[in-house]
Amino acid sequence: MQRFIQSWQQSSQQFQRLVNPTMMAGPPVGVRVGQEGSPMSDDASPAVPSASFAGDADERESARRLRRVLDNLFVFVGVLLPDGRVLEANRAPLEAGGLTKDEVIGRPLWHTAWWNHDPLLVDWLEQAAARVARGETVRRDVVVRMAGDSRMDIDFMLAPLLNDQGAVTHLIASGIDISDRRASERALARSEDRFRRAFEGATIGMGLIDADGRIALANESMARMFGYTQDQLAGLPVHELVPQRQRGAHREHLQSFMRQPALRYMAKRQELYALRRDGSEFAVEIGLNPMPDSEGQQVLATISDVTERRAAQSQIERALEEKTALLNEVHHRVKNNLQVISSLLNLQARHADERVREALRDSQSRVHSMALMHQLLYERADFSALDMGPYLRRLVHLLRETFLGASQQIQLSVEAPVDTPWRMDLPHAIPCGLVVTELVTNAIKHAFPNGRPGQISVRLGGRTEGLLDGADTTPQGERPWLEVADDGVGLPVGFEPASARSLGFQLLPLLAEQCGAVFSINGESGTRAGLTWNRDSLGEAHG
Repeated sequence: MQRFIQSWQQSSQQFQRLVNPTMMAGPPVGVRVGQEGSPMSDDASPAVPSASFAGDADERESARRLRRVLDNLFVFVGVLLPDGRVLEANRAPLEAGGLTKDEVIGRPLWHTAWWNHDPLLVDWLEQAAARVARGETVRRDVVVRMAGDSRMDIDFMLAPLLNDQGAVTHLIASGIDISDRRASERALARSEDRFRRAFEGATIGMGLIDADGRIALANESMARMFGYTQDQLAGLPVHELVPQRQRGAHREHLQSFMRQPALRYMAKRQELYALRRDGSEFAVEIGLNPMPDSEGQQVLATISDVTERRAAQSQIERALEEKTALLNEVHHRVKNNLQVISSLLNLQARHADERVREALRDSQSRVHSMALMHQLLYERADFSALDMGPYLRRLVHLLRETFLGASQQIQLSVEAPVDTPWRMDLPHAIPCGLVVTELVTNAIKHAFPNGRPGQISVRLGGRTEGLLDGADTTPQGERPWLEVADDGVGLPVGFEPASARSLGFQLLPLLAEQCGAVFSINGESGTRAGLTWNRDSLGEAHG
């Protein structure tokens, strides 16, 4: 649009004849001099004398065509006298400002409502008009007032209109609405300011690397980390911050990144080191983020000094190794001690009567249950939780050998989930193993009298994650349960475990409470007993 205005100014000899007929080589044809405000207007205004033509149809048509063009452009165009008074204005600024021609024609432009809201702007425009009257051209982004006391950013230019002798006859004012552009510029400036503040205030090192591998910008944290000033880092090849032995690999990584830029983090699979100005090295982790701009691909590198963290991590790993070795030794010794106790009970049973021998054998099976648990923990070197499926299979096999030997009269089976391990932490697993021991032992001894064949099954179900395995996670799926069932003779009518003469049955409610479960038993059509864990019942078991 500015090109249109300039072209109009440069090729406006006809326009000069319209606004200033005295400049024509000869007297105009049919000149009518009156008090109109403009040669392109029919509105009367006593402030500024003007001339119009009565005879030249071509020039009148040209003027009307020029008026239509200017009025249909959303660009501000005005004609001023050399002293700054408004001679003409097109429709766009009048409508945008909520003004009529009577409010602007004949008045100095700086005293119109567009400009007089700001005294500094008024002074500037008055001085600018004086300069343009001397032949200069001025251009500036300004804020003008519009209808409703709103504001608009415009790209404003004031240029002289010269006659053939080079004298300034008029001033041409033009403006283009740049509100959207200025809003975008202000938003960009705010964004850049936020980035700058975040960049400079970051506690980790941050640097902008150009396509040539040089540091274009570095924050204070990065400069302090490497022992440089920010000015010293600017322009420095980034490979100078890398130990000599890693520079070849570093160049390859950087070139690869430039070819396929994407957010990535380094030092996840390898240890990286950086080189300070004094020659010392330190461990780092580096993140790379592509930052393309008009000058080409750039990389925002974030650098963290992880020396202390790696030292702490090494210390934790050493402590964990020592703890693991200690727990291995503890479980190994506990298992051996329990085996010694079992052996002592076995020796004691050789010299006792049948009733005592049976009680000692029950105690021995309980000791076997606990010893087996410690043995599995020792073998698997996982002390957080125990997979109860393999444990119960080995426990049931051990009980078979203890009480049945080679007999095939009673069949025992264990069913555990295959897709998800049924894990329990030690505080739950020990009493749970003792419950299974008591129930299976009781079924072997009492459910199948007189050589009656039968089956005993141990079944696990539900999900233990977040409930019984010690994990700090949200419980998943069906609540866990354990069941021991047989198809034997069942239990006497009105049987209550707490009032039973057997020590094992008396222990069952106490063991269930220790592992945070609800114990239930049904003696109809065989015996079916088990544990059910509710989320609300686990507090005491964890306490």
